[in-house]
Amino acid sequence: QVQFVESGGGLVQAGESLRLSCAVTGSLFTIHTMGWYRQAPGKQREEVALLGSTGHTTYAESVKGRFTISGDVAKNTINLQMNALKPEDTAVYYCNAEYLDTDYDFPRPREYWGQGTQVTVAS
Repeated sequence: QVQFVESGGGLVQAGESLRLSCAVTGSLFTIHTMGWYRQAPGKQREEVALLGSTGHTTYAESVKGRFTISGDVAKNTINLQMNALKPEDTAVYYCNAEYLDTDYDFPRPREYWGQGTQVTVAS
């Protein structure tokens, strides 16, 4: 079965840094994009940063200049360097992996989700 190993979350003060890591094993399909999403209580889950197998990256406007996603999608690993953390960054951060399920008459977009890791930023 597909398994996620997510690490790096914790409690920090505003202005400090954290580095999240994610490794996915067991996928029977090729993962083409990985990324990080976050969800705070009472809020919608939002996309934070994505890394494609081409190396292209996408960031939420709220984290541009502060967060950097890196890794090797082909090896199903990514990291998220989070600098200058703010209290509004507090959320559960979820690792995500996108793939195409080919066990149909046509490929269907699907995604795997990690269990999430808590990031808390105190002011």
